[in-house]
This record gives sequence, structure tokens and C-alpha cells, in this order.
Amino acid sequence: MLEEIAIENLGVIRAARVTLPAGLTVITGETGAGKTMVLTGLGLLMGGKADAGAVRPGASGAVVEGRWQVADRPAVAQRVEEAGGEADDDGTVVVLRTVAAGGRSRAHLGGRSVPQGVLAEIADDLVTVHGQTDQLRLRTASKQREALDAFAGPAHLAVLDAYRAAWTERAALQAEIDDLTARTAERAREAELLRLGLAEVERVDPKPGEDADLQALVARLGNVESLRVAATEAHEALAGEDVESGGNAVELLTSARRALEAAAADDPALGELGARVAEAGYLLADVATELSAYVEDLQADPGGLEAAHARLAELTTLTRSYGETVDDVLRWASDAGLRLLDLDDGGERLRGMQERTGELDAELARRGAEVTAGRTDAGERLAAAVTAELAGLAMGGARLEVAVDPADEPGAWGADAVTFALVPHPGAPARPLGKGASGGELSRVMLAVEVALATAAAERAEADGAGAAAVLPTFVFDEVDAGVGGRAAVEVGRRLARLARSTQVIVVTHLAQVAAFADAHLVVTKSAGDEGTVTGVQEVAGDDRVRELARMLSGQEDSEAARRHALELLESSTVGR
Repeated sequence: MLEEIAIENLGVIRAARVTLPAGLTVITGETGAGKTMVLTGLGLLMGGKADAGAVRPGASGAVVEGRWQVADRPAVAQRVEEAGGEADDDGTVVVLRTVAAGGRSRAHLGGRSVPQGVLAEIADDLVTVHGQTDQLRLRTASKQREALDAFAGPAHLAVLDAYRAAWTERAALQAEIDDLTARTAERAREAELLRLGLAEVERVDPKPGEDADLQALVARLGNVESLRVAATEAHEALAGEDVESGGNAVELLTSARRALEAAAADDPALGELGARVAEAGYLLADVATELSAYVEDLQADPGGLEAAHARLAELTTLTRSYGETVDDVLRWASDAGLRLLDLDDGGERLRGMQERTGELDAELARRGAEVTAGRTDAGERLAAAVTAELAGLAMGGARLEVAVDPADEPGAWGADAVTFALVPHPGAPARPLGKGASGGELSRVMLAVEVALATAAAERAEADGAGAAAVLPTFVFDEVDAGVGGRAAVEVGRRLARLARSTQVIVVTHLAQVAAFADAHLVVTKSAGDEGTVTGVQEVAGDDRVRELARMLSGQEDSEAARRHALELLESSTVGR
């Protein structure tokens, strides 16, 4: 539940902090005092759209802070943790929303900055708001169906979830079947191109790295004479006999070694250098021998060069189409073979998917029938429960009818069209809520539906051994008593008080008959000062509460007649709750 809300610089409210207890809390005040700003602040905490125009004139920004108890809401607590926030030790979590005068908005959850949408996600499990716009939503068939499904209970919702899962799988499968069917010709063309490519690769039969080896061979065979000259000159320099300098490199190193070895007796260091010169001499001798063998083996091979060029041409044909190198071509061939298997398997896959589609159609028919049966049974029970509530809301003779008819075509929510219709009095035709009910009638029907839903949920929670608060959210009603008065207003207050037995209920009202049933009474007041109109919120009790009720009844809080009437309302509200 919402334990506390603090508002700064929002609309006419400069600063207000309100503690909200369990049970029924009413918010009253004169017209224009700023009652709706409290709900505007709550809307911001619920992830609603920020409006810079709501910032108090002259202020740099507005701040709304709320403290929610989430100890009994494990799903919400988990979402807070996933968002990086933390709940306090007492199981509460702080939600903060700031709106700059320039229009920028920020949201914080459990001490961590989060996107606005995260607040909207957790709000779905924490609070349900009803106002004039929400009455409009109750007029829609989808909202009526959702209300009926909620009333039917968890077992029905589990069947509905199974139906929706099958529907989702069926839709995805059909999309894949349609894609396969539509692309049959395209897949056939792709398969043929792959076969042609693989046949060409198989004919050429390239080997890994073959192109690089051939390029090296072509370079060698194409430059035989220059290679021979270079190798011969190097050999002559190392071990030749006609070097103009008077000796080759090997002979010179040999002379140097002998000189160093002869002097080694006088200085051992020269002996070590002589050993190193000897190693260099051995190395040069080996190189000279290899150069000699290289020159002897190096022969022109015009036929080999031509064959290498021809083979390279074949490989170039492949690399031009399937990759930059032969290794790339071989990888393409491997991938192409797998893709061809997949394309050739398309017919078998299509048959398998069609078989699964048939299975899902059977499951949808079975699950859809179960959903229809559950809605039909719940519709009868909901109609009876709401009709009983309407009788107590000064709508005697009126009744709610819940029709569960076949839809034009099945959808993700089943094969039913759900319609709520109101029979305003005996003999009158049933009128769909979306077309015939007045604002006052719709307010009472909506309240009756909420009471019926809350009662059913509380009974299930009690049967399961769980507290109702773990099942029901906080309910906020914004002047749902509009258009009613007298006895009907008293009964609206009585129903709200009954609903508050199971969960927290917050009501903005202008009717004293409703406010008299509150467990906590908050008054929004405004006053004019040097900084303009300022609104405050305070809880009233005792004589102050009697004065507020008297003001709501007659506009004159000091009227003795109004005060007596207010006291009478307070006394009668405690009877028969």
C-alpha cells in the first residue's frame, strides 16, 4: 500500500506531506483547492507523463515522493532489485519523480535512477485508479472481458494463459509456413545456384593454400636466370676461386681463425674469439655448399611454368566468385553444403510444421471451449453480485447482464465477445454500458464491479490462507460519486468502506455522505499570500472533521443545522459497516 506521499511545487501545492493509513482515506476540499493535484502527483509516481505546465509558477521544478510497502509484493520487490534499487529494512521502497520547469523529468526507484516506464510496470501491481476517464475505459469490450476474467479467478486465468501460449505458437508457426510457401521458387533458385557452385568447386578440386604455393612456384620458374646469377655470385663470394680481392670469404675466415689460435697461448681471450670465427666459417661453408646445390638444381621448366599458370587461372575463376583465396572458397563450399541441406529439407520441415499446426488447432479448440465455459459461469456470478450491489446503491430494479457470445473470429484472448449491459429498471431493454449508461449510472456500476471483484479476490485469498492485501492493489477513486446524491451517496460510501476492509482505498469526493465513512479524512485547503495562492493538505479529526463535513453539506461550516447533520452522518456511518 501507499504509506506516504510528499509533494513540492506541483500546481498550487507548494509543499505537502501526507501519511496514508490502511482502510478508507478520503480527500476533500473546496472546488479549485487542488484536490486533483494529489492525484496528479500519484500519477507521476505511477510513471505517468510529466507536464512542465504543472510546475508551480516561479519554481525551478516539482518533486513528488512516495513510499510504498512492497513486503507483500514479491514481484514488485524483485523488479525493484532488477532495476538496481533497494527496499528499506521495513519492506518499503521510495519512489521519487522530479519535473523541471523546462520539461525534463527524472525517476528514481529505491535510490536508483530508472526509466519512467519502470515505474509504470510496478504501478500495475500496486494501484488501480478509477476516474471519469477510467469509466470510459469500462465502456470498452476489452476492459469488460478483462474484468470478467479477473472475477473468474486464478484457475480460469491459467487456462486462458495456456490458450494464449498456444495461440502465440500457432501464429508464429503460420507465419513461418507462409514464408516458406511464398519463397518456394526463390529457395529453388538458390538451391540450383548452390549446386552449380559446388559442382564447379568439386571439378577444380582446390587444396588448402594451393593458390599461395602456385604463386610462389610461378615467381620462381619465371625468374630462373636472375635467380641463377644471384646464387652463383653469392657462391663465388663465399667459396669461389676467382675473387679479385685475393680470396673468398671462407678462406679469409680460415686465415683469421689461424691467426687468433696462434696468439691464443699469449692471451686466452683471442682463443675464444678464434673459436667464434671458426663457427662463422663453418656456417659460411654450409651456405656455400647449399648455394652450389641450388644452382645445380635450378633449371628452366617452360612446361611447368605453363601448367602452373593454367592451374592458377582455374583457381582464380573460383576466387573471383566465392572468396578472395582458395581457403575462402573451401569455407564457402562447406557453408553452401549445409545451406543446401537446409533448402532441400524445406519440404520435410513444411510437413512437420503443418502437422504441428493441426495439433495446435485441436488444443486451441479445447482450450477455447474451457475459456468460454469459465467466462459463462463467471458472467452469471458477476452479474448476480453486481446486481445485488446496485440494489444497495439506490438502483433497485436495475441489473447487470453479462453476455458471452461467439466472436466474429477467434483471437489471442479466446473465441468470445464479452458485453456488459445494464437494465436500468424492470421492463427496460438491456443497454450496453458503452452506449446507454449515464455518467452517474456508470459510476455506480463501476463501483459495484470493483466491490464484487475485490470481494471475490478477498474470499479466494482467505481460502488460500493469504492476506487480501497480498492480492488486491490500492484503489484510488476520483469523484466516482459524481452524479449521485442522497441515499445513493450514502450507499456509495458504505461500499467504499466495505472495499477498504480488504485493501487500501483512497477517494477524492465532494459528498459528505461518502466522506463520513472514512477511516482517515484529508482536507485540501488554499489561501492567498505574498507568493500567490498556496494549497496545503492536512488530516482532520474530531470537531475539525465535523466542520469540514458541515461545509460539504451546506457550504457553512459553522451552521448548527449542518453540524448536527454531519454528526448524524458520522454516527450512522459506523452502523452496519
